[in-house]
Amino acid sequence: MSDPSGATQAAPTAPETKRRTGFRAVLPGGGRPWLFVAPVLLALAVVIGYPVVRAVWMSFQKDSGLNEATGMFEEGGPAGFGNYTHWLLQQCQLPGGGVESCPTGNLGSQFWAAVAVTLLFTVVTVTLEATIGLGMAMVMGKTFRGRALLRAAVLIPWAIPTAVTARLWEFMFQYDGVVNRVLHTHLLWQTDPTWSRVAVITADVWKTTPFMALLILAGLQVIPGDVYEAARVDGASAWQRFTQITLPLLKPALLVAVLFRTMDALRLYDLPAIMTQGNPATRTISILVVDQVRQGANSASALSVLTFFMIFAVAFVLVKVLGANAVATQEEQRKAH
Repeated sequence: MSDPSGATQAAPTAPETKRRTGFRAVLPGGGRPWLFVAPVLLALAVVIGYPVVRAVWMSFQKDSGLNEATGMFEEGGPAGFGNYTHWLLQQCQLPGGGVESCPTGNLGSQFWAAVAVTLLFTVVTVTLEATIGLGMAMVMGKTFRGRALLRAAVLIPWAIPTAVTARLWEFMFQYDGVVNRVLHTHLLWQTDPTWSRVAVITADVWKTTPFMALLILAGLQVIPGDVYEAARVDGASAWQRFTQITLPLLKPALLVAVLFRTMDALRLYDLPAIMTQGNPATRTISILVVDQVRQGANSASALSVLTFFMIFAVAFVLVKVLGANAVATQEEQRKAH
């Protein structure tokens, strides 16, 4: 539009608005989004933060007990790293404040044995569950009559409460139980060091394999069927389709399943506690923590902190290693397509 003087007048435009990103783009008027998440953060700080801080503080305190020198009951004072050296270095505190090597069978000497048992259960159970779960997922992923009924039946062991599962397998593994009668053996499944571990591993694999199969099945559903059809046309065998198509495309879902199951296996408590009822051969770290709480809360707090750092270290390594592999696999899939 031009005025009589020849000057050009620009058309009126809408007022420019500065594009905002982040939370303020969702909350107009300059709202404060942290006010909406503050109640949740406060609840988490009370429910999770306070117990963690309290446990760390208690781990540096001595347990209350009877002083043999005076014959009086005394409250615990600062212990420094004494509770930690009790577990890590297998040293016990003396009444005068010194330390000495713990005698054989002392809880301090049982820490590394519990770590070994926990890692053994974790490695064996996760390996078996991933292998068997993959086979179950392959079967459930096929189209056949009664597939829905099979999927529902497979999930029954996982849906049963762990305490009920442990009691069920305890009855089966008794000396005159079903397992010995079926196998025609006379094994002491609950007291023998080797066979008690086999019993716990069997029960844990029976219960948790459906969970692995469910996660792996979700990954199988994402794989397009056209890929298999193209492989059949090219003359690929069933084994070639499994190794060159199924496993590479299933790797991200499989790694996630292994990660979740590993974290769960490191906290194993109820199955061995109920089935073997205190057998040292099946004592995991969680069982050792519970047993120590009955004897001294402060030293048990130190053991809980050590357990937390151990699980955190394993989770960190798995996330860094397995997580990086999963991301790399997804990038390769995108480039392939």
